[in-house]
Order: sequence, then C-alpha cells, then structure tokens
Amino acid sequence: MITAMPRIAIAVNDFSETVATFRDKLGMPVVDLSESSFKSLGANLAMCIPEGGSNIELMSPADPASPLSQSLQKFLDRRGEGLFALMLEAADPDAEADEISARGLDVLPLMAGAGGRDIHPRSTHGVLIRVYPNGSVQGLSADTPEGPGLSGIARVIVAVRDAAEAAAVYGNGFAMEVSPASLDEDRGVQQAICTPPAGGRIEFVSVADRDRPFAGRIASFLEERSEGMYALVLGAEDPSAAADHLDARGMNVARSDVLETSVSGARILLESC
Repeated sequence: MITAMPRIAIAVNDFSETVATFRDKLGMPVVDLSESSFKSLGANLAMCIPEGGSNIELMSPADPASPLSQSLQKFLDRRGEGLFALMLEAADPDAEADEISARGLDVLPLMAGAGGRDIHPRSTHGVLIRVYPNGSVQGLSADTPEGPGLSGIARVIVAVRDAAEAAAVYGNGFAMEVSPASLDEDRGVQQAICTPPAGGRIEFVSVADRDRPFAGRIASFLEERSEGMYALVLGAEDPSAAADHLDARGMNVARSDVLETSVSGARILLESC
C-alpha cells in the first residue's frame, strides 16, 4: 500500500542558483545532496525540508549519459523549468508497481540506477509519479535560515479536465483515500482531494466557471500545457506578512484572489496554516 507522499521534485537548469533561492529567499532548510547524487544518479539533487507537509526536491541534469539526467534534460527541453515528478512511498516499490499495473495504470520498466518505480504521466493525468521505499527522505537535517516561516507542501494542485475522473484514477489505481468531486463556487472549479497516509495532499481541479479568476488560470494552463501539476501550496502563520518578506527579497508575490509567486518555473501559492 502507498504510505506517504514524501516530496515533489522541481527540474531546474541552474542548480546552485536554485538552491540559493530556496535557502536565502524562501528561508527553507536545504540539504545539498549533489556530491553523492552525481556519483550514484548522474544528476544534482537537493532537498528542502521545512516542517509539515511534503518536502521539495530540486533536480538538475549533470551527466548526459545517466538515465535520470536524460529524463530531466528531456523535460527541460520540452517544458522548461518546473514541477517534474510527484513521489510516493510504499514498503516494496516493485510489489506495489505490480499491483498498480494490475489496476490499469501504465508502470514503466525499472530505470537503470533508480531507487523506485515510475508511472507514466499518460495514465495519471499528466503527472510523472515515482514510488520509492518507505523512509526515502528520512535522516536529513539542516539549519533553518531566517525567513518567512513557510511550511513544506501542504498540497499540490493538479489541473485536470475532469476532477471526478482523476479522483477515480488515483483512488482506484493507487488505493488512496480520495474525496468525491465537489463544486468550489468561489474558485469556479470542481475539486477532489486525495489524501496519502502521510505528507501533503493532492488536489485535482477542473474548470466549472471560467469567469472566476482561479478557474480562468486553470483553463489557461490546460490550454497551454495540458493536464499536470499546476502549483505547490505552502503554509504560513501569516501569509500576508510572509508575502511582504518575500517581496523584500525580490520574489514578487502577486496579490489577487491568492498570494502567488514563482520559483524556477514552479508556481507557489501561500495559505494560512
């Protein structure tokens, strides 16, 4: 069974600059794993490990010969920097992959050097999902720099054409708890929430009333990029004060119906926690 959503990965071009941005501007504790990850995976990796929710993994290609580096580069060439993969955990990823495949999802062959199993985005509404062993990010520690006090990922918003259909895919395919789709009139979307046993949540949204600002942005995203991960939602005790703090550090937080900024192609929304 799926036990957690430990992290979501962002693919980036400039690894060092992105690490510095998350550490120095967003005020997140960041563990640079690139020395070991280059040797073992041929890619640069770092983990942002704020309290609560799921972690944020920063990834960039390093060795053109490695499968992971090739996958990252292909993504960057096709879509540019942004949300790359959603990680889940299970006691035995290979056995879990067999069960997921039997439930109708498109499980890929084991990638050389990989510690987990991949599910193709074409069967998961545009989201590359990787299933890792339990505890895949345990034991990491880093000092928390001065910052706005942002949480880990409270939820990831996935833009889909039909929230009810996406809910059924994740509920049946991954055997996770998913709420029925319901109308959020304020945002103008149909929404359904998938709740892994640990970590943040997955929210599927589809357009119901495009005239609402949020729904209009989801509609534009679907038209421009098709289905997939739209934004990470982070928590703050005082989102407005956190936005002011980020503005002072050059993050340019938009203030409309939501508090929103962008880092390395990844849209980040701020909400009260």
